[in-house]
Amino acid sequence: MASSSTAPPPDSQSFTTMDNDLEAIGAHCQYTYCNQLDFLPFRCESCKGTYCLDHRTESSHKCPHAGAWAAAKRKQAATSQTSSNSNGKPSLLTATQCSHTSCKTYINTLSNVGVACQICNRQYCLKHRLREDHDCSKLIPLGARPSPNAKLQVQNLEKAKAAFGRLRVWGKEKAAASAVILPKPKPSTAASRAVALNQLKKTAKGDAKIDPEKRIYLHVEAEATTTKSKFPKGEFWYNKEWSVGRVLDEAARGLQVQNINNRGGGEEEKLRVFHVEGGRLLEFGEKLSEVVVNGNTVVLLRGVGPAVPDLIGS
Repeated sequence: MASSSTAPPPDSQSFTTMDNDLEAIGAHCQYTYCNQLDFLPFRCESCKGTYCLDHRTESSHKCPHAGAWAAAKRKQAATSQTSSNSNGKPSLLTATQCSHTSCKTYINTLSNVGVACQICNRQYCLKHRLREDHDCSKLIPLGARPSPNAKLQVQNLEKAKAAFGRLRVWGKEKAAASAVILPKPKPSTAASRAVALNQLKKTAKGDAKIDPEKRIYLHVEAEATTTKSKFPKGEFWYNKEWSVGRVLDEAARGLQVQNINNRGGGEEEKLRVFHVEGGRLLEFGEKLSEVVVNGNTVVLLRGVGPAVPDLIGS
């Protein structure tokens, strides 16, 4: 009795027992054949009913309004997109200006799509989407670290272009001189070429192990502005089955030009092969017999970039 008299009244406690109220927690599944009490019930967004874990999907409780929630979401998304782009006018949220310095066109709108350049990482309108139209080669890609040798690379590029100009003039002069020396309609043209080739074969050097039937005889020169060589030019024979890259290695060894192509690095230090008669740079992987013939002239240049014909015409 004493213990019951000294026990504190229920109102004075900070908590109460809920043995008789456990069923007040959670909700019963409204599926007709379930009615299970679930302490973490789910609400169907289509019919707004409450269901247990097993019957939470529309198909499991045979929802009378199946698909209503999905249809409402689609309608809401379409309405939002239409309201934001209904007039097709550029806005600060949906449109940007073409990255070309002289272009004021807004892109990424319904009327003007934007085209991303993968080289300079900028976006342009359709008029300036091509690399030639926005001078991509002169732009530093967005996000790229500025090179400490950028000024030197520009100077090398200018030297390379000047070298190309001289080579083109040289090729034209050589063709004009040949036209003057050799009679055009006479069969002596082929004879003169045969004499010149025989003279080239007498002075040319090369690997003696190469079968004479597989040899191609070439004039090889080193462009003085971009390269330094012990011998400015020479006559050599090479295997017609070789690639241009291997011929470059052998030509650099023959003229004693420093060749670091196999060490990696940038284009400013790489050697390239220019075909005078063809008026273009040769790709390293091209087969020699497919790009030159006996008696042609090739020139070694440094820092002129990949074998892109656009550089020759620029």
